[in-house]
Amino acid sequence: MKFEAPLTLLFDNDGTLLSSMDSVLRCWTKWAREYGISAEDFAAVELHGRPAAEIVGDLLPAELIPEALARIERLEVEDVPRGGVVPLPGTAELLASLPEGSWAVVTSATRELAEARLRAVGIEAPLVVAADDITRGKPDPEPYLLAAEKLGADPARCVVFEDAPAGLEAGSRAGMRTVGLATTHPRDQLAAEVVVDHLGSVTAQVTASGVALVAED
Repeated sequence: MKFEAPLTLLFDNDGTLLSSMDSVLRCWTKWAREYGISAEDFAAVELHGRPAAEIVGDLLPAELIPEALARIERLEVEDVPRGGVVPLPGTAELLASLPEGSWAVVTSATRELAEARLRAVGIEAPLVVAADDITRGKPDPEPYLLAAEKLGADPARCVVFEDAPAGLEAGSRAGMRTVGLATTHPRDQLAAEVVVDHLGSVTAQVTASGVALVAED
């Protein structure tokens, strides 16, 4: 599929630009043990593509949330240098081909955690919209609409890259084009205009009118 210029590209982070799954599972498993959460209850909660505050809220009573949220944040930030955060195929090549001001990262992680993971794989994002910046996380469209506003972009000319159903729903509700990446979820769970294996299947073409894209399903 070809997306005609001019476009602004908005990328989720984990599962889209990079994978931190090993780190995530390591940290959240330790956190769940500390808070006495059963393996059955822990397994029933979707970890990927959701703000930590929502996950913690699903598992613990309200009075424990602030302390527990601070704990998982510290565990994940401190875990980044230990490994388990790696770039996904095609990420470096695609980002290197994009002109300044044409893209941003939109993540459900906090800014501190997101930027630590991006640094770990050598990505210098021109703009990061993080959990700290919003009041409603994905699947609400607020994160993507905020990114478009900060870049001065028309939402209808934005393309969202996401690996999680909640993120794709957020992009669609924002009135944006969507590309699903089958890196963490089966293809049949990804409601997007086109679904690709990873960013290695996406090519940017910089023209006089801006950025165009070709995404090969």
